[in-house]
Amino acid sequence: MRSNLRPTGRRAAISLAAAAVLGLSGTAMATTANAAGGAPWTRVCDAPAPGMAACHALHVNNVRENVRATGVTPNATPSGYGPADLLSAYNLPANGGAGQTIAIVDAYNDPNAEADMNTYRAQYGLPACTSASGCFQQVNQTGGTKLPRSSTSWAGEISLDLDMVSAIAPNAHIILVEASTASMTNLGTAVNTAVSMGAKFVSNSYGGGESSADTGYDSTYFNHPGVAITVSSGDGAYGVEYPAASANVTAVGGTALKRDSSTRGWSESVWYTKAGEGAGSGCSAYDPKPGWQKDTGCAKRTVADVSAVADPATGVAVYQTYGGTGWAVYGGTSASSPIIASVYALAGTPSASIPAADAYAHPTALNDVTTGSNGSCSPAYLCTGGTGYDGPTGLGTPNGLAAFTG
Repeated sequence: MRSNLRPTGRRAAISLAAAAVLGLSGTAMATTANAAGGAPWTRVCDAPAPGMAACHALHVNNVRENVRATGVTPNATPSGYGPADLLSAYNLPANGGAGQTIAIVDAYNDPNAEADMNTYRAQYGLPACTSASGCFQQVNQTGGTKLPRSSTSWAGEISLDLDMVSAIAPNAHIILVEASTASMTNLGTAVNTAVSMGAKFVSNSYGGGESSADTGYDSTYFNHPGVAITVSSGDGAYGVEYPAASANVTAVGGTALKRDSSTRGWSESVWYTKAGEGAGSGCSAYDPKPGWQKDTGCAKRTVADVSAVADPATGVAVYQTYGGTGWAVYGGTSASSPIIASVYALAGTPSASIPAADAYAHPTALNDVTTGSNGSCSPAYLCTGGTGYDGPTGLGTPNGLAAFTG
């Protein structure tokens, strides 16, 4: 797989080449290059070599720059949207998730994952979720207790994922499955393990370029009827990534989420920046079109299906100490995927063989995102928000649970 993440300049190219040779995640190199350019946020992961995936988390460097977009007080701790904001924006019930198990699939290990997640939960008055109580499990890609090597970069992704699940479905049980590396075979094995351990909702906030191997991955790793598998669409703007392109998953795009004076109290547009970052979308080169997807400008699988907040300028609060210093603000479609997986959990055990089909059966039960674009394309709906279906935001964002039930 090729990565859509594009560090620029000779130094970045050398750094990524070195990372590939050493088998590192490439994150420190990408972060340094971006920070040197004064970017308001940095990509915490980068794919080091073909066949590897990148996480889609974006860490905000200067929280004060987000104040005008979010309305969050700059000196508040924590800054960024918290659980009450997200539940309000998406018309979701509080204290949900009881009786459900949500899995998070990531690469490498975060040794502080459980403690950091429970600091987040305590801050917002959410119930603790610990391994001692049986609420939380942290396992390797085959379900064992010998965890992979730790990674400060993927730890940011892990903290983001766990905090978003906590925010939306605080009473659900959580399984964190950590792949040995960020290869698609290891991450796919982790997905299979998550399902075998009883998760009916599995979030995947990573991806890479498409390849001819993808249809084989579809059947080997993502063919789990009745399980809601969500996958972030990517942060590289217009263009398709895998496994979001799999017809067996719910591909999750991203929006900029802002408070306003409307009846809803919020507005959303396609997430995109002048630097070329934004929600991934487009027409797959390899994966066939699922029967429930009816858009006519793409003969194969179209990305995305639904969406949620992803713009780091309207980012979410996260607590991270391994590779971080505590409270931070994050964005990227790494935020939107676990949000949507948790919305599925609030709605109950999926009844459709491929749960993404439910949204297409209930399109009016979503907040339609009609403004913004993530680039130039033809036909235009593949990269431009509009009435009804569009690529960057799919059918829209949650407005209650009706679009996520059978």
